[in-house]
Amino acid sequence: MAPVNNNNNNGQINNNENPSKYKVTIVGSGNWGSVASKLIASNTLKLHSFHDEVKMWVFEEKLPSGEKLTDVINRTNENVKYLPGIKLGSNVVADPDLENAVRDANMLVFVTPHQFMEGICKRLVGKIRGDAQAISLIKGMEVKKEGPCMISTLISQQLGVNCCVLMGANIANEIAVEKFSEATVGYRENREIADKWVQLFSTPYFMVSPCQDVEGVELCGTLKNVVAIAAGFVDGLDMGNNTKAAIMRIGLKEMKAFSKLLFSSVKDNTFFESCGVADLITTCLGGRNRKCAEAFAKNGGKRSFDELEAEMLQGQKLQGVSTAKEVYEVLKHKGWLEMFPLFTTVHEICTGRLPPSAIVEYSEHAPKFPLVGGPTAFQ
Repeated sequence: MAPVNNNNNNGQINNNENPSKYKVTIVGSGNWGSVASKLIASNTLKLHSFHDEVKMWVFEEKLPSGEKLTDVINRTNENVKYLPGIKLGSNVVADPDLENAVRDANMLVFVTPHQFMEGICKRLVGKIRGDAQAISLIKGMEVKKEGPCMISTLISQQLGVNCCVLMGANIANEIAVEKFSEATVGYRENREIADKWVQLFSTPYFMVSPCQDVEGVELCGTLKNVVAIAAGFVDGLDMGNNTKAAIMRIGLKEMKAFSKLLFSSVKDNTFFESCGVADLITTCLGGRNRKCAEAFAKNGGKRSFDELEAEMLQGQKLQGVSTAKEVYEVLKHKGWLEMFPLFTTVHEICTGRLPPSAIVEYSEHAPKFPLVGGPTAFQ
């Protein structure tokens, strides 16, 4: 299959060559970005339609040894800070120069903390190939005056490229050691490019399936982190598995209701894919959001999430707390706070307005969901 040309170049570099092979760049090099590079690099060596080399943009850091992180990655083939002990593949090349890393790529994989994406996109306008395709592995959303903007939409609008998403029950460290996992590629209309992403990520231990529902897949990956914060509170207060199961069930209902209010195109079946209930379960059982929320609750909310993040995550970023704030802003703007008691309560606990124990005091009441025929999109 020849690389797909995108007609909306948005002032991007025109590349008149029609190369027979895809070139892949990963924008991001944290825990999940490093695992993604391992998956992709193993496949580009096997698949004739891809160039062997996989570039990975690395935000440059100086290690305690005095060496630059990119130099160590390229010398040892290992991200010693964010994924120690795992070989990425001899064909992964770390590059600290963002513009140089993306210059020749026509398949761009975005995997950074969502709060950095707007700045990254602004730096890349006019710097990427006109035939580039993108995929986002990023959980989160931007909230603007006109409403919420999904990260895939931000990428599409600012860079003028088609952007799919990949979400799923994917704790990165487990995939890194090749424990079996699944994921979902969300796409809009072009099934052919969705299949190409599936081919690029799939391995015997990482099974990827396509789903024609970008917003549904992406919102599942985004909202489950808010529910995981709630699950962490339950764990920190030793409330037990029954309570945790109730929190997860209520959380899934709020995820579905919120998604369908924002985008009427969201499909019910999406919530039964890996990106939906499976990701919710694994994130509430493990993962950094649950872990930090458990510590927050054990400390009675007296230590901030910023402090816990710095102490417990070695440079990785929490997504659930910032996403809870973003969701709260949407709910408040639309007058939906009472319809989403779990989402609302998580944010109020995170900001110190309520104690961690309020996660059950508030969420045990049945959520009031909007009637069928109510608002279906953010105006």
